[in-house]
Amino acid sequence: MKDTLRAGLTFEHRFVIPKSKTVPALYPESSEFMAMPEVFATGYLVGFLEWACIKAINDHLDWPAEQTLGTHIDVSHEAATPPGLEVTAKVKLIEVSGRKLVFEVEAHDGVDLISRGRHERFVIDKQRFEAKVAGKRPTG
Repeated sequence: MKDTLRAGLTFEHRFVIPKSKTVPALYPESSEFMAMPEVFATGYLVGFLEWACIKAINDHLDWPAEQTLGTHIDVSHEAATPPGLEVTAKVKLIEVSGRKLVFEVEAHDGVDLISRGRHERFVIDKQRFEAKVAGKRPTG
């Protein structure tokens, strides 16, 4: 981690929602999801907020040797967003506690505030992390 990784960093990230990020696309194996409305899925919203946090801090890490992984998410999903609308995430790093990072996050679709909350990430050494995960992989 560079010494520039400090609370107060902000970032804004924009993305136009395609049909591939709607509820039916979340788990095409699920007949229940397939029957639901084509609106921005909460699962993809979470990923979009994570993406914005990653982009906010990558210049402040020894990327790609250092990376961050999400460890906690506490966000609302307050309004439906159809495909074609541009969603904007605004994130602010509010706490750096060792390798733990805490962000305030929100997203807007140009019509409504669609999400707000907090997200925690943890700085990892990618090589060490992958070695540990390799030990969990099933054999055969």
